[in-house]
Amino acid sequence: MAGDVQNDAMKIAVFGAGSIGVYIGASLLAAGADVVLVGRPRMGRQIASQGVLLSDLEGRRQHLEGEHVPYQESAAALAEADLILVTVKSADSAAAASAIAEHAKPSALIVSLQNGVGNVDTLRGLMPGWQVLAAMVPFNVVQMEGNRFHRASGGELMIETCAALEPWLAFFRQAHLPLQQCEDFAAIQWGKLLLNLNNAVNALSGLALKSQLSQRAYRRCLALLIAEALDVLRTAGIRPARIAKVGPQLLPVILRLPDVLFKRIAATMLKIDPEARSSMWQDLQAGRLTEVDYLNGAIVRLAESLARDAPANRRVTTLIHAAEQGNLQLWSGAALYRALSD
Repeated sequence: MAGDVQNDAMKIAVFGAGSIGVYIGASLLAAGADVVLVGRPRMGRQIASQGVLLSDLEGRRQHLEGEHVPYQESAAALAEADLILVTVKSADSAAAASAIAEHAKPSALIVSLQNGVGNVDTLRGLMPGWQVLAAMVPFNVVQMEGNRFHRASGGELMIETCAALEPWLAFFRQAHLPLQQCEDFAAIQWGKLLLNLNNAVNALSGLALKSQLSQRAYRRCLALLIAEALDVLRTAGIRPARIAKVGPQLLPVILRLPDVLFKRIAATMLKIDPEARSSMWQDLQAGRLTEVDYLNGAIVRLAESLARDAPANRRVTTLIHAAEQGNLQLWSGAALYRALSD
């Protein structure tokens, strides 16, 4: 694809071509970068037959023909990459690290664009010869009919500060995905994880994110989960970074406000496309295992390591596990709150 950025033979591989991976990879490709997507056969077939349609809540609509979207099923495609963006599910991090270590050149820069707080440690532990950076994706992407990948919320990509990123910054700017470099990335990951505790609530509600967050009964569920997580993090000496417009400590207070006040005070939290859904909802609809063990489950494990309990996060994790086994029950906000707080 033609673009304003000259790639100078710098090659990018996106390892894990799901919704986020395809959106980011195709956006870079459309901006002129040399990109290959590496993923499962089903996605490859969809791209070959329908191409990729990129859209967002600002009105973007950009179609890439399938023949212009390089796609490979084998990790051998990583061999020539200078930058590898890891977008596999958290449960697949160890397998991804092994595949990268087998095929990628040691000079390749590895960037984890995954949910959760432990993926970078997994990658670094299994890939001691590579430079691995943590990054955070603040927006969600929904795969829709017609192989449309719709960015349904806002925010900029955040990444660990590193001089090795300099050659790549222009590519991401041109793709309208500017990289915001940050120090103390562990705090950012914990801050994002607090927001991701809503993924389970959204999946169990069966509603679009905007509709779910507009209802106080569901927000009370999220407030319960976040308040519990903050207590565990405080005990562990972890200070999560501010990711949303509201600081972490104020989130439970604001989420519990009546609908009229919430919509007035926290209007930016509802600046979400009406079509947006959580990735956990998408996983359940597709019959895939979710990342609940790496989100709410991470709070449960941290609590256990401190000889504490995190009952609300433990209960919602159990409910999602049941849904993964085909027992998906859609909950009203009031019923879910009772289930989490009993």
